[in-house]
Amino acid sequence: MLTVKKKKIFLLLFMSLISFACLNYEQEVSLYPDGSGTMRIHYWMYSPDTLRAGVMDQVGIFNSDSITKNFSSDYSKIESVNVYSDTTDSTIHAELEITFSHIDSLNKTKPFSEANFSLQDGAAGQKVFSQFIPPTITGFGYDGSDFTIKYIYDFPGEIITHNALEVDKRKLIWKYTLADIGRGKTISVTYRPFKLKETPVWIYILSGVVLTIVVIFLFRKKKGW
Repeated sequence: MLTVKKKKIFLLLFMSLISFACLNYEQEVSLYPDGSGTMRIHYWMYSPDTLRAGVMDQVGIFNSDSITKNFSSDYSKIESVNVYSDTTDSTIHAELEITFSHIDSLNKTKPFSEANFSLQDGAAGQKVFSQFIPPTITGFGYDGSDFTIKYIYDFPGEIITHNALEVDKRKLIWKYTLADIGRGKTISVTYRPFKLKETPVWIYILSGVVLTIVVIFLFRKKKGW
């Protein structure tokens, strides 16, 4: 079981590796009409030294058990975690999938403590979503241009306004180098949720016909007794 101290070390290392331009990070979210949804996270770093990778594993940022503990909360669940090394480019990777009851609840998860997820009612029939991308610090010989942070969102409705950098069909995409983020960026989207379609009339007609046939069949069967 992770101690409070180890959890703090995990969070500090996770945020530091992003902040100091060492970690690439991708986050993909599918949001549902009630505010619940799924999040897929993939982060990786160059790690040619097996000893260095071992240290990362001990601290927890590339350790499956530690990842599960730190990304879990009362309002979210870890569905899968996969940690692996890619020898073709000397990188170490972590992939995880999270389901959550409401996206605002992710603020209670330590790795997202600065994300300020928000999903609120906007104008009539509209929803307003935002997420803050914390500022980064480049240094130690890095200019931040070789490391990227990418966010992909799929919203359950008609997009009214957004500040995404790319659009791929229903998906909105924000992609920054760490040097781009500066003092922080805010993802912002306003959308009109899709309404559940009314049940077609023919469904009711078909149901009525089937029910009538069943009643007639049972009535005739009873008369035959």
